[in-house]
Amino acid sequence: MTRLLPLLTLVLALTAPGVHAFETRAKSAFILDQTTGTVLMHKNADTPLPPASMSKLMTLYVAFEAIRDGRLSLAEKLPVSKHSMSYGGSTMFLDTTDRVTVEDLLRGIIVLSGNDACAVIAEALSPDGTEAGFARYMTQRAQKMGMTNSTFVNSNGWPAAGHRMSMRDLALLARRLIEDFPEYYPMFAETEFKFDGRAPQNTQNRNPLLKLGIGADGLKTGHTTAAGYGLVGSAAQGDRRVIFVISGLDSAQARAQEAEAIVNWAFRQFSQKELVKSGFEVARADVWMGNVDSVGLTPAHDVSTLIPVLSEDGVKAEVIYNGPLRAPVKKGDEVGTLIFSPEGLPETSVPLVAMEDVAKGGFVPRLKTVSTLLLTRLQQGPEGAL
Repeated sequence: MTRLLPLLTLVLALTAPGVHAFETRAKSAFILDQTTGTVLMHKNADTPLPPASMSKLMTLYVAFEAIRDGRLSLAEKLPVSKHSMSYGGSTMFLDTTDRVTVEDLLRGIIVLSGNDACAVIAEALSPDGTEAGFARYMTQRAQKMGMTNSTFVNSNGWPAAGHRMSMRDLALLARRLIEDFPEYYPMFAETEFKFDGRAPQNTQNRNPLLKLGIGADGLKTGHTTAAGYGLVGSAAQGDRRVIFVISGLDSAQARAQEAEAIVNWAFRQFSQKELVKSGFEVARADVWMGNVDSVGLTPAHDVSTLIPVLSEDGVKAEVIYNGPLRAPVKKGDEVGTLIFSPEGLPETSVPLVAMEDVAKGGFVPRLKTVSTLLLTRLQQGPEGAL
């Protein structure tokens, strides 16, 4: 394994005071720059906790999948069972005489946080027709999506033993909702939904960020006694989008203050920078038995990353490859990795590819290579001998 600093290092030098991690009052939190995939902050992010209504996002994801697959339609009307109407808390005030369109149910979940609406969707899509069966399917689907710390007992986050999600899982789910279903995501920014005029006390979206003009456009609040006050939030400014999850706050006011502070911090303290374009030679790799003794390396694609705006050390870069490379080498072959280390942020990496073909050398170049190797090992003494 060969490690070397590329020519790029000097180009990336920046100077200014260092970045500081966000100090959150939340008991658990996760902040992700969706545009670059950079984790900006995490706190107890992998601990399974009661998610309250934030787990409704999984019910929505499964419903959107069903619509995309043709198993459900927005105009379809679904019946309301006694079990569905039995839920208290936030509801659409549905009863067994209702048949409600899927589109209204989705808005009832997103805007009104309807526990009853979730149960109606759940029973319609459940493998066995029950909400419990739907919850088991939710758990299986979440596992396949990479949410390894999520277990569902119901469709809506109603307090139940074993109903748990981690903050990292909720952020992953939020990202999938935004990326997989852009046609439905605008619903999350709706601030009001008046369903049938029957619930004037429950028409407003509880997301405290939507009317602040800071780019917030989703996703879901949550509150129970066990979970405290939480929020899965997202905001977009310019070309960047930030996703964050907080939980365990002691009031709705604290949740609103913390969420706004996180959005402001994420956008003000970090900026996206283009570091290097594909086609720029960042280093040269030694080649074994080739018609030339080295080949240029370039990133497989343009590279941009998140950088603290007040960075003292900037971004350090390192090239890693198994060398020397053995000829022949084809242009575009992936032969190494370029690793960037922004100050205070996780490493990011990009594949390095060969910039040109390197054919096998003829007899004379190959003889020269072997002779050089033998001479080097002989000079090293017994420990370096063949």
